[in-house]
Amino acid sequence: MIRLLVGILVFVINTVYRDRPYPRFYVLETVARVPYFSYLSVLHLYETLGWWRKADWLKVHFAESWNELHHLLIMESLGGAGFWGDRFLAKTAALIYYWIIIAVYFVSPRSAYNFMELVEQHAYSSYDKFLTTHEAELKTQPAPEVAKIYYRDGDFYMFDEFQTAHSPSERRPNIDNLYDVFVAIRDDEMEHVKTMVACQQTNAQYSLKSPHNSEGKTVVLTSAEMNP
Repeated sequence: MIRLLVGILVFVINTVYRDRPYPRFYVLETVARVPYFSYLSVLHLYETLGWWRKADWLKVHFAESWNELHHLLIMESLGGAGFWGDRFLAKTAALIYYWIIIAVYFVSPRSAYNFMELVEQHAYSSYDKFLTTHEAELKTQPAPEVAKIYYRDGDFYMFDEFQTAHSPSERRPNIDNLYDVFVAIRDDEMEHVKTMVACQQTNAQYSLKSPHNSEGKTVVLTSAEMNP
């Protein structure tokens, strides 16, 4: 079912936006950030019910959504959201996938993470192909201001937080032109893949940690610990 859901999404995007890269990426990024909202919604519900608290997971998934938000802002700055039909398709698909992933997460968190692993792998491949095809053109265009702030001049706490395969401050993209921006976005997608793979490990409940967790262990509280 997971591969079917991803296949439908990929088919629609590839068919409708075959020759329109920026609207295509806008739709992709609008939908790609939604599953992280689904994870957060379910985790907050579990915490509210007193079942368990996964503080590190909340931090990492929010940081992932924050990263995808900036991908989306970059695509909007490039004109990707200029046509109302693209906005309607993106938001409708996002709303549908939000509830689907919530249902999947309730039944099988590992399957929900596998969904995003496949989506992020597709995103990485799409950006990589775009970079190969348009390298010369992209290198002549300036980087959008929002990209400069996020990748070069801003606060890097949230940028570091979603990359569980890296130590904080280990990765700092070079942003001199639009080509560099798309390289950074492409590489972000692979970092999401790595994090989604980590979330699917058998002992992920205990091993997955926030990059900024100085103690090197995930904060997991049982119901008894939350309600002494």
